[in-house]
Amino acid sequence: MTDRSEERLRTALGFAMKAGRVRSGELAAEKAVKGGRAFVAVVDTEASALTKKHWQEICERASIPLIFAEDVGPAIGREAHMVACVTDSGFARMILGCRNENEQ
Repeated sequence: MTDRSEERLRTALGFAMKAGRVRSGELAAEKAVKGGRAFVAVVDTEASALTKKHWQEICERASIPLIFAEDVGPAIGREAHMVACVTDSGFARMILGCRNENEQ
C-alpha cells in the first residue's frame, strides 16, 4: 500500500472508532466476528505471525475481508491494540476502498 492510501485507511479507521463502530483488541474483535457483526478486520503489520495466521483463519471462516495495516493501535487511540474490527458497512466500504485504490 502506498503511504497515502495507508494514511487514508488509518484516518477512516479512526473515524469509525470515534463513531463507536470499532471493536478492538483480540477478545472484543473476535467476539464481533463470531457474532456476525464485523464487516472487515484490520490487523497490524507488526502483529506476531501466530496472530496473523489466527486472524486469517477467523476471517476466512466468517467470510469477511482481512486487511493488514501499519499503526492500527494509534489510529484508533489504543496504542497496544493490534486488531480491530469494523461493525458498520459504510465504514467498512470506506476502509476497503482505501486498500483497493492502491491495487487499481
